[in-house]
Amino acid sequence: MSTSLPPFRRIARVLREDIISGRVSPGDQLASENQLAEEHSTTRATVRKAIALLRSEGLVVSEQGRGAFVRPRPRVKMLLTGTNYRANREGGLSNFNAEAAAQGHHATQELLDVSECPAPADIADRLAISVHTPVIVRRRLFVVDGSPMQFCDGYYVAELFRGTAVAEKRLIRGGVHSIIEDPQGPLRSRLSRFVEDLDIRLPLPAEAEALQIPDGVPVARVLRTAYDELGRPLEVLDSLVPTDRYSFRYVIELP
Repeated sequence: MSTSLPPFRRIARVLREDIISGRVSPGDQLASENQLAEEHSTTRATVRKAIALLRSEGLVVSEQGRGAFVRPRPRVKMLLTGTNYRANREGGLSNFNAEAAAQGHHATQELLDVSECPAPADIADRLAISVHTPVIVRRRLFVVDGSPMQFCDGYYVAELFRGTAVAEKRLIRGGVHSIIEDPQGPLRSRLSRFVEDLDIRLPLPAEAEALQIPDGVPVARVLRTAYDELGRPLEVLDSLVPTDRYSFRYVIELP
């Protein structure tokens, strides 16, 4: 270990390696400030600075009067392939709920709001419509094992989806895609391609509070555009995802 680092950073490095390697498990309590100070031949004030650094990185949480604990982090591995998407669709499940359930988690989706509004510029660009064209917005919160995992706003051209369940404030069995692909429905389309754009940034204060994001943990804004076989963009999902709660795998199948 480099001796050029300040003492609190050296202590933080040791504790961080223990957490990341799994030698200390989520929910475990760290040694007390007195114990760590004695172990590292330093002061409690230095130990507190080390723990504060780990807290800012989202690795530990402190409880008044109890000490510091390794922060439990429910993680869901999201796998997106054409095969598993179709398999989940045939079972009437969303890809998110199905992937979470396959890993032993209980996932739910809360519908926060359904409204009609002018399309924001970045959404209009992806839906190939003019800015301010009316769109229907379905705002959801995804929850896994009781913990908020992400916000997801779905955008749909109002002219295409007015009068359907998409415009109603209720969850749709099989999701909006069941409406799009219903052979008796208004569109009778088949989705064939998804395009995702990702931006990484720090969360706004309101986002951090709502999603229970600790200091120092960034979020990914994921914009997924769904196209049908005619090349029409029919849906844009705008998701805000804390980066410490997911791992993603994309399988790209080349023709």
